[in-house]
Amino acid sequence: GIGGSDVAAIMGISPFVTSRDLYYDKIGVTPMIEEPEANWVAKEFGHRLEDLVAEIFSKKTGLEVFPVRIMFRHPLYPFMLADVDFFVRMPDGSFAILECKTCNYNAKEKWDDGKIPEHYVYQVRHYMSVVNISHAFIACLWGNNENDFVYRPLERDLMEEQDIIEQEGYFWREFVEKKVEPPLVGITTLDSKSLEKYLTLSEEKSRLEKRKKEIDAEQRAISVPFVELMGQGCKAFLEDGASRYRITFNPTKRTMIGKENLEKLKIQHPDIYDEYATETESRIFRLKKEVA
Repeated sequence: GIGGSDVAAIMGISPFVTSRDLYYDKIGVTPMIEEPEANWVAKEFGHRLEDLVAEIFSKKTGLEVFPVRIMFRHPLYPFMLADVDFFVRMPDGSFAILECKTCNYNAKEKWDDGKIPEHYVYQVRHYMSVVNISHAFIACLWGNNENDFVYRPLERDLMEEQDIIEQEGYFWREFVEKKVEPPLVGITTLDSKSLEKYLTLSEEKSRLEKRKKEIDAEQRAISVPFVELMGQGCKAFLEDGASRYRITFNPTKRTMIGKENLEKLKIQHPDIYDEYATETESRIFRLKKEVA
């Protein structure tokens, strides 16, 4: 069946997999490209912290949170499954869903100003449909204290829900059951507006990078006289009557193996090289506009 974390791929917005990846998973075919080995750590990290996220949510809201460790199946659309993290007992006796997430500090801005990452919204709307519940919360922890935490309410939207059901049903019937590969770009339609925006952002990024280099050069020029006066010193102060400036110029060291020495290691000690070297594969998305 189709679980909540599968919906974003079907809708064409998953940051992790395409609908074709999902298709191969559903028909039991091993994917051609394995997930990066480090990815299992992130998944396990998030799974192990679900209880903590739920505990913080309960503490901040005063609401009772509890798990129901069974797999739910939609009574009308049996391909729709739901493995819900937690349920919440509301003050009026009704129930809500609690979906627990974690992210790193750099991704916390995706939750700013009341936002919820769209792929999580699809996931929870799927759950609300399967278990027939009208209220949900999505909570996220990105640090090691309870202030590095946010939760967002989500109300049921039957029109959006119907669209999700139709897209999931189409994917299941036309691709999984018929063993037909879905289009690589997914079911949703792509247009040139997104590509034009990508090009515009690339131009803006180039301008900002150029300006950054100019600023770096100006800062280096300003710092040179101070560095020369400090010599081997690591700390200095400057006072002008109104302010006091603290300057540090501490040496830093790092150990690394240069490219040439790495090649020597590979040739002279292949057993050591093979034991500790890791090979990664990545692909770079590039876009160039041409005249049709």
